[in-house]
Amino acid sequence: MRGNHALIERARSYFDRLGYAVNGRGPEFRAQRAWREVRVTVTDRPEPHVDGDGDLRCFVASAEVADDLRHRLHEADPDCEWAVVAVTGDDVEVRRAPPTAR
Repeated sequence: MRGNHALIERARSYFDRLGYAVNGRGPEFRAQRAWREVRVTVTDRPEPHVDGDGDLRCFVASAEVADDLRHRLHEADPDCEWAVVAVTGDDVEVRRAPPTAR
């Protein structure tokens, strides 16, 4: 499975606190606020699954996996803006924010 229940709930809560409407269930969901829609993938694996769906992507992972995930996304250079959010207990840290321009 590409994400566990506790990590999924932390991701949903994080986007909810930021004022996003969260739609969908499971390890893949969408977070929307005003014009911005982010496709969120919660994963416990460092191998990202990136397809062409969505201009804005956010990968939420445990802190142990987040740096490897960030590195692999950087190498893959997907055609979208992306960020990796690392979760440790109650702490959430953005490890790589999306670029300002492509």
